[in-house]
Amino acid sequence: MSAPPIVRLVAAIALLSPSTAPAQPARNAAVDRIFAEWDRPASPGCALGVVRDGRLVYERGYGMANLDYDLPNGSSMSYYIGSDSKQFTAAAVGLLALQGQLSLDEDIRRWFPELPDYGTPVRVRHLIHHTSGLRDIYGLMSLRGDRLEDVFPDSQALALIARQRGLAFTPGSAYSYSNSGYFLLGQLVKRVSGRSLREYSDSAIFGPLGMTRTHFHDDPGHIMKNRAMSYERDGKGGFVISYLQNFDKVGAGGLYSTMEDLRRWDENYYTHTVGGAALQALIHTRGVLTGGDTLPYAFGNTIGTHRGLRTVEHGGSLMGYKAYIARYPDQRFSVITMCNLGSIDPGPLAHAVAQQFIGSAMTAERAQSRPATPAARDSVRLRTSVAMTDAGAYLGTYYSDDLDVTWRVQRSDSGGLVLHIPRRAPQGLVPEGDERFRAGTMRLRFVRSGSGREIGTLIIEVARLGAITFVKQGMP
Repeated sequence: MSAPPIVRLVAAIALLSPSTAPAQPARNAAVDRIFAEWDRPASPGCALGVVRDGRLVYERGYGMANLDYDLPNGSSMSYYIGSDSKQFTAAAVGLLALQGQLSLDEDIRRWFPELPDYGTPVRVRHLIHHTSGLRDIYGLMSLRGDRLEDVFPDSQALALIARQRGLAFTPGSAYSYSNSGYFLLGQLVKRVSGRSLREYSDSAIFGPLGMTRTHFHDDPGHIMKNRAMSYERDGKGGFVISYLQNFDKVGAGGLYSTMEDLRRWDENYYTHTVGGAALQALIHTRGVLTGGDTLPYAFGNTIGTHRGLRTVEHGGSLMGYKAYIARYPDQRFSVITMCNLGSIDPGPLAHAVAQQFIGSAMTAERAQSRPATPAARDSVRLRTSVAMTDAGAYLGTYYSDDLDVTWRVQRSDSGGLVLHIPRRAPQGLVPEGDERFRAGTMRLRFVRSGSGREIGTLIIEVARLGAITFVKQGMP
């Protein structure tokens, strides 16, 4: 049955009225070109938000948030923001410190007595600035052969961190990005406040700011509305789902948010609604090494400059999700990018967008010399490596007490050496001379026993982990 004439007339008038819908900003062709590669219905892509003086002055979605259901990217979707979560974790710890419930300079073993005594204190401040020396939890998981799809509860993560009898370096002496540190900070909030990081952040940060669609996702089975799925390229011109949530460690990551909610968080940097001026001063405090050097890293954000303008920024990357928040505080201008394709690098995209809006305030780019690429350096190293004449001495099984895992070194079909890590594809060992080998990004060094005839231990060195020792157990 058709509607009565008067109803149709009212509807027509409403459609003609310019006041019935908010005015949309004109399309910015220069900005849209930055994302043109992904701006199509068969590709994942990004959601973009440009914030000036507390308002979203430009927002667009490029590509699809969900390829199963043809849902487009855009400001209505919720995205996982990876390590951009760290600024919220650090802010929660900062609030507790300002309330006197913890001290940033106290030994974390006050709250984590299960951690070993390293001979020198690891302080809360060390966790915040990535100067603790604690080995990265995701790196440790990889060396154990744990897979991203495996269920990895917080208790197991805590046990693995506590199992480490050594540090990558003396606390405070160096900087090394550590997800272990921020996972522990998330746990610290719970041990200090009696509430989970999710519960504490909801009441202390998200609720007061009206961030109703932001939360720390500490329950993988929790249902979310309008969640963007994440993808990787399949190598055949298409895409595969990348999303895996079983292993994620809240605090180091774990946050979902929307464009409007992140705008509200950005605005708090100027309004000081949550935490007042004291929190803003604290979370902009940069780390200082024991040698006196000041780090760019503050409380979950890197403080620096881009083309002559001050910046406060951080990125996130996990499970095919990418995010980047670039803030130019003197201009009260920010760019927020949230992407759902693992091959996208959102940081340069965010700065390219900023160029379109505030480029007149930026200085000219200067050409920078680039160091030799890893491939080029490796090619030189391989040409100078010595021949391996005693391959049989390296064969065997090697056990690490720090990881509670056994590796095997065997011969390959071609007569070389192959490293077997549980549940991972075998990796060939490339000789580099002097009992040293390379396997991907790992450096391995075999150490002979006191007699000098038999291999006794295997020492590996990996970024963010330092040196880990494996003791030879026997032949494979």
